[in-house]
Order: sequence, then structure tokens, then C-alpha cells
Amino acid sequence: MVDTYQKLVSYVDDIKERNNSSASSLVIIKDGSIILEHYSGFHSNSNAIPISETSEFNVASARKSYLGLAIAYALYEGKIKSLDDYALDYFDSFDKELLAGTTLRHLVTHSHGLNERMDGIIFREFAPGEGWAYRGINILMMTELINKLYGKSFPELLNERVFLPLGFKETAWHSRPNEKLVQVIDNSNDIATYKLGSSNDGFDSNLHTSAREFALWGNLHLNNGVVNGKQVVPKEVIQLATRVQNPIYKDKDLPQNGLFWYVKDTPSLRSEIGERVPKGSYQILGVTGPTLLVIPKYNLVVSKMYNKRYNYGGNNYLHYLREFSNLVADSF
Repeated sequence: MVDTYQKLVSYVDDIKERNNSSASSLVIIKDGSIILEHYSGFHSNSNAIPISETSEFNVASARKSYLGLAIAYALYEGKIKSLDDYALDYFDSFDKELLAGTTLRHLVTHSHGLNERMDGIIFREFAPGEGWAYRGINILMMTELINKLYGKSFPELLNERVFLPLGFKETAWHSRPNEKLVQVIDNSNDIATYKLGSSNDGFDSNLHTSAREFALWGNLHLNNGVVNGKQVVPKEVIQLATRVQNPIYKDKDLPQNGLFWYVKDTPSLRSEIGERVPKGSYQILGVTGPTLLVIPKYNLVVSKMYNKRYNYGGNNYLHYLREFSNLVADSF
């Protein structure tokens, strides 16, 4: 088994070097116990603060899994009646013609077809449910909606209901730098910088967490909301977030999504999860390199972290994302 772990560690560190990341971390939870923690490198390419179990990485788009849980709460508690409700029922100030036919299901599975130009003009790329495109406007819309429905930001909601009960100390949206935060390398020739937001209300891409708490976030989902024998999050909330929720696509090669999680269902050429990963697994990742993979069949959670913007592989990045998850699946 040591050789198995070493293969994963070596792979993670090899990609770190290839992609000019200054940091990498790998945490594996199997059958409820942490069986591996690996920390390598430094908080920046310009300082000597070593990566440790308390180093907090900017997880970029992986923050969508946290928003997804808040949306699942809203569904479970009836604040949202159904994912098949029309978005116009919740966004009454939006252009009615542009949003026509769009449901909340479309918004949470990247099948909405909306996009926004640099000048702020919103336009439609394709009809709702007729395609898949990774855009940011739906994230802002759902963040606004959840914050409105609860009268507080979804980070506040999660802090009260999840982070505090779990004893999380290294998971937060940051607007000010501190020595625990790992800086992000945009370009290998430039000095890394902090990726902070103007607020901690969930609208900005400023969620930071440690590799360990990222893995524990995955383990919360794996165990259907149970932690140390206590039901911290209702089972139904977890299941809403992690089962396939997207509409049925004509193009069978499009990715499958839960509430922003990528879900392994039928084989798909555009999936970010490897073909050897068991059905029912789910994954979230970000442009700065974080990946959280949950494989229920193996009772397994794997989190890895980097601090280099853009996943390794350029236009072939999907290959490397799938390669890692396949390597994990083959190891267990």
C-alpha cells in the first residue's frame, strides 16, 4: 500500500513541477480515517513559508460545491420549490425575454446558455438545456438568490450549520492577507499574489481552505452529512447536491452535474472524471489546481492542492484531470 501512496504522491509532485506551482498537497481519507497527508513546497515562489496542514489554498471554482450545498438546503427547506421552477419566478428584474425558458436546474448545471460580455451585456449562447458551457453569470445569480432567500450570505449560513459544528478553522472567504494563505502564481515568471475578495459574502473567488479541511468537506458528503455519529447535515441535502441534476442532453458527451459537482454517470468524452472511476463518484475542481474527488464505492475521499493558475496540460487539461482520477481509482 505504501507503493500505492507513493505513486499518487509522485504524480502530484510531478505535475507541481511541470506546471511551475510552488506548492502541492495531497490528503486521502479512507473508511473515515486520514491515511495520507503530503505537503510540499512553499506558500509563494518568492518566500520560504513551507506548506503545512494549516496552509490555506485559494480553491477558485471549487467553491461552487459550497454554494451547491446552500442551494440544496434551500430546496430541502422549501425556500426553493423545485429546480424546475422558472428562473423568472426568482429573478424578476432580469430581462424576461432573455431568461425565458430558463429554469433553476439549468442555472445549477451549466446548461443555462447565458454569458456576459466584458462590458456587462448579457447574451444567450444557446437555448436553455440544449448545451453545456462553463460560465460565471449563473454563479453570481445563484449566490444572489441564496443570500436573498436566507437574509444572510451563504458563507454565513454554512459557517453556522457546517463549519462551526465540524470545528473548521481553515475554511473561509478572505478579504485580507495573512500568513496562512497560500499565494497564487498567475504566470511562472511573475511573483505570486494573494487572491482576495472585496467582501466575504460569497460573490468573489476568495474562498480558502486547507487540503485537510477540503478532504473533510468531501468526507461530509461521502457520509451523507454524518460526522462522528451525528447528523450534521440532513442526508437529503447531501443527496440533492451530489446526484445527477442536469437535464437529459441530446449530446451524450456533455459533462454530468449535480449542484455544481461533476458526477460520474454514463460515459462522457467531456467529463472531467476518468473512465475507470466508479459510477456515482463526484468531483469538484478549480483553475488554481484544487481537486476534491469522492468515490462512494471505495469509501474514499482524495483532495489535492496547487497554487498555479490554470490546470496543467493547456488545451489537453481534461486528459490530466481524468488521468489523476483514474490513477486514484486504480490504486484502491
